[in-house]
Amino acid sequence: MTDQPISINPHSAQPSSLQALARSLWRNRQLIVRMTRREVVGRYKGSAMGMAWSFFNPVFMLVVYTFVFSEIFKSRWGGVGANDSKTEFAVVLFVGMIVLNLFSEVINRAPGLILSNVNYVKKVVFPLEILPVISTGAALFHGLVSLGVLLGAFVIFNGYLHWTTIFIPLVLLPLVILTTGLSWMLASLGVFLRDVGQTVAIITTVLMFLSPVFYPVTAVPERFRPFIMANPLTFIIEQAREVLIWGHLPNFVGLSVYTLAAFVVAWIGYAWFQKTRKGFSDVL
Repeated sequence: MTDQPISINPHSAQPSSLQALARSLWRNRQLIVRMTRREVVGRYKGSAMGMAWSFFNPVFMLVVYTFVFSEIFKSRWGGVGANDSKTEFAVVLFVGMIVLNLFSEVINRAPGLILSNVNYVKKVVFPLEILPVISTGAALFHGLVSLGVLLGAFVIFNGYLHWTTIFIPLVLLPLVILTTGLSWMLASLGVFLRDVGQTVAIITTVLMFLSPVFYPVTAVPERFRPFIMANPLTFIIEQAREVLIWGHLPNFVGLSVYTLAAFVVAWIGYAWFQKTRKGFSDVL
């Protein structure tokens, strides 16, 4: 990229194939890394502790969860493979919160991505399609920090880690793909329909209670369980707990199907974004 902005025609058609997406991500890989780093660092700009907050925030939340649910509510998870320890509920809950926060952070920000980067639409040559990828990358960074805190706490509480922990990237990958695809779609819709941001915030709040974050799926009455299982977060949360907490192998068949569906959603979201982006400059 040059130092001076280059004028372009914002109404020009953009490629929407999977090959075009792959080429764009590869061609702009260094830009994505730099802007993701700037996104992460910028969140703590001006604070005395800076990036250290990305570590202390999940530590603080895990301490709160452990105290409240083990000492006040004296909650027990009671799931398969549970050891019924005092700290178990907090650790199991924290796994669900990591997955939920990864999804919610990206989705809640998506409707405002283009609105907050108007200059990229009208004045410079910029690959707008990488903005949702950057947002996902920043959320993934914070999710990985929280995951590190979780693993450290698990070792402190139990004295070991399950070897199946190595499968957690495989579990999270389809969620990352799905979330990025939805982000492309919502980023576009947010330009034309400003109410999308408010609607998405409500939906993610509802999903928090309709996901097995605070309760196991087995606690849901049979007649309502299909609705919980239809939630795209449910399967990932359950699989994350299987490999991190219970030490079980993931459901490889289920993850394969989920990943395929996530790729389809991602391609649809990307294609929608590319087809509608020529109208961004008329609205902004």
